[in-house]
Amino acid sequence: MSDFVTLGELLIDFTPAGSKDGRNLFMQNAGGAVANAAAAYARLGGSAAFMGMVGNDQFGRFLKETIGAAGVDTDGMILSNEYNTTLAFVHLFEDGQRDFSFYRKPGADIMYKSENIDTAIIDGCKVFHVGTLSLTDEPVRSAHFEAVEYAKDAGKIITYDPNYRAPLWRSEDEAREFMTAGLEYADILKISDNEIDFLFGDIDYEDAAKMLVDQGISLVYITLGKDGAVFANSEGVGRAGGFKANAVDATGAGDCFTGSVIYRFVNAGKDLGEFSLDDMRDAATFANAAASICVEGLGGIPSMQTQAQVEKRLKSQ
Repeated sequence: MSDFVTLGELLIDFTPAGSKDGRNLFMQNAGGAVANAAAAYARLGGSAAFMGMVGNDQFGRFLKETIGAAGVDTDGMILSNEYNTTLAFVHLFEDGQRDFSFYRKPGADIMYKSENIDTAIIDGCKVFHVGTLSLTDEPVRSAHFEAVEYAKDAGKIITYDPNYRAPLWRSEDEAREFMTAGLEYADILKISDNEIDFLFGDIDYEDAAKMLVDQGISLVYITLGKDGAVFANSEGVGRAGGFKANAVDATGAGDCFTGSVIYRFVNAGKDLGEFSLDDMRDAATFANAAASICVEGLGGIPSMQTQAQVEKRLKSQ
């Protein structure tokens, strides 16, 4: 069984790879927020599993092989003969930041149903992780909430990343509604500065972190890109600085942070209430170092780091 189980999307990121004769070239990479987080956790040496659906096409088979090669258990992954794998084209800017164009009408990931949930995989985990790309459409939305409620009732720690991708939602109001609904289940939250702005408007990030803890979330991490992260628990609020990096592609960096933080939490062997502010600082520093490595490569899963790489980066700065 796997300590860390994720449910949601696994898709193809077509990442820019130069041009030829004035035409853009794209590189096929495995991606998807929750799948990226599972890969990051596994690459560090942890046991991770992914639950979700892809098409039984060349892309889906590539994804299963790739995430499996990263060390992620794929027993809960379904290859559909009815629906195609979701595709995303990544558009990069000079600073490594990116935008997306999705081809998902419908993609296999959103056709995952409650009846597909393998509760035995959830039973075997310590931490169950979800995001919001599985909240945009039915039937996966209902399956998402059913799986989270099952995990919660089974005493699992719920981690949540309200990952906002505007093209996948019908409106900003709908996105806010379901992104906020997910907060009610979270024990550990990873959220970006942009998503804080989207959900709560003009608010200081330290104040936002304290507010989220006051709402009942035990551990809150707000990522700030190259500037590191803000974190908070019942003890208070802190900051962990970022690491210098030659950023070429930020795809997967936040998910790398998520997987790395959860890896440190699980391996600390502590309950949520025992994980101190100093523990959170150490985890955030480790995760910032990992993410700084991730942004130096193209694509999400291919750029996930090993323990040795992170330790080297920590010593270098």
